[in-house]
Amino acid sequence: MANFYREPDRRQRFLLPVDMSDWVCEADMVHLLLDAIELVDLSAFEAHYTRRGVGAPPFSPSMMVCVLIYADANGHRSSRKIERLCERDAGFRMIVGDEVPDHSVIARFRKRHRSAFEALFAEVLKLCHRAGLVRLGVVALDGTKVKANASLSANRTAGPLAAEVAAMVSEAEAADAAEDALFGDERGDELPADLRTRSGRSARLRACMDQLRAEADTAAARQQEKIDARAAEEEATGKRKRGRKPRPAGAEIDEDAKANVTDPDSRIMKSRKGYLQGYNAQAVVTADQVILASRVSNEANDVHQLGPMIDKALAMAEAVTGEEDVRIATALMDAGYWSEDNVAMETADCEYLIATTKGGCPARC
Repeated sequence: MANFYREPDRRQRFLLPVDMSDWVCEADMVHLLLDAIELVDLSAFEAHYTRRGVGAPPFSPSMMVCVLIYADANGHRSSRKIERLCERDAGFRMIVGDEVPDHSVIARFRKRHRSAFEALFAEVLKLCHRAGLVRLGVVALDGTKVKANASLSANRTAGPLAAEVAAMVSEAEAADAAEDALFGDERGDELPADLRTRSGRSARLRACMDQLRAEADTAAARQQEKIDARAAEEEATGKRKRGRKPRPAGAEIDEDAKANVTDPDSRIMKSRKGYLQGYNAQAVVTADQVILASRVSNEANDVHQLGPMIDKALAMAEAVTGEEDVRIATALMDAGYWSEDNVAMETADCEYLIATTKGGCPARC
């Protein structure tokens, strides 16, 4: 059967050269900024590159200056964020084209030319103001004044303007230093290592699919157990059991079931601060705050953790003391562990005190 879908060819090259001026509307600030950069003196920046060294040629100082001014004008300080914008944002792509600078290059350029950049930034702002980027009010002959599209707090003298520019540059350097400490040489938004290749992505997605199928098979097996138990009870009593019959077991994947692509083993968990993607960590602790047993599960509900955790705590106590008949006199648990099955697990040697409601005091089960 023929395939009638129109599939995108993501590797297709443009048949004609791309005009980057079509990427951004004429009303965007980037056009004014590009024209303004052509008129200012950039010799302070170019002096650093008078000698040609080894390696690849440096990025154009005019492009780097334009990128940084455009970023600051839009409130972006982080060099890593600026790098991402140079790849994805049409305004930034208008400035850099296909020459996307690395975040480390952006940070070094800003740090190396800090004093020149502060002076130039103020000069460009004044030039944009003179060009009409900030419009003044119209004064009528009768003295009526029309409010400008600006606020009184936006007025600056030369001193505060220079101080504000210096503060912006310092803020950018602080952001870069914090992100360098956090991400190292990485940009920060990269995919995990095993998701950066086609084979790795395929393996991770298959793992998620296998997980969903395994959960569906487990749910089907449990449902079949209920059906078999009901049938056995009806056969033993000779009477049809009242109530709705269990629905037939099926291994279909629930449409609402979810699997996390980044960490397939993790689950959506409800915590005191809301929902999170993670695990359910369990611990059995003595009155002296010594941890006897610990376990990490991807089951959000604590009900099924009681038995395994008590058994693990007893096994650890036996291994530590060297005694075979170790007993736990009393076990305290919150309402998350309350169920009739857990109540039935209490023995004469171990008394369970489980809270029956959230926020209440434990009650002997």
